Amino acid sequence: MPVIPSAEKPKEDFSRAEKVENHIYDYAFWDSKIERTFVKELDTSTEVVVYAKLPRGFSIPAPVGNYNPDWAISFKEGAVKHVYFIAETKGSMSSLQLKEIENTKIKCAKKFFEKITSDQVKYDVVNSYEKLMEVVQV
Repeated sequence: MPVIPSAEKPKEDFSRAEKVENHIYDYAFWDSKIERTFVKELDTSTEVVVYAKLPRGFSIPAPVGNYNPDWAISFKEGAVKHVYFIAETKGSMSSLQLKEIENTKIKCAKKFFEKITSDQVKYDVVNSYEKLMEVVQV
């Protein structure tokens, strides 16, 4: 009987990764230029303790399909209003430019996090680190 070699596991594509210090892993992967800039700013922020790009398996149930936010961020206590933050990074903050199904998933995620969390956890859509800091400032 012939032996069929098992397929090698594909190696990670590091062309969309950044060597980082404050991410839960040694490298942070991004999906867009906005996320790349966001990673650099999160990693050098004095307010951020640790952050993670959420895995595809982390999803929130929504009537129009499961929704996967982009980031989980933990801030230094006392530095900001919300110690824990779940962020969705988008190129445009205009709801008119987002697909209707995406808008529905974002609305469901906001309600989901309001129901299951305390005042310390906040979910929102941001297009930059600057916008994130506007949302979490004391």
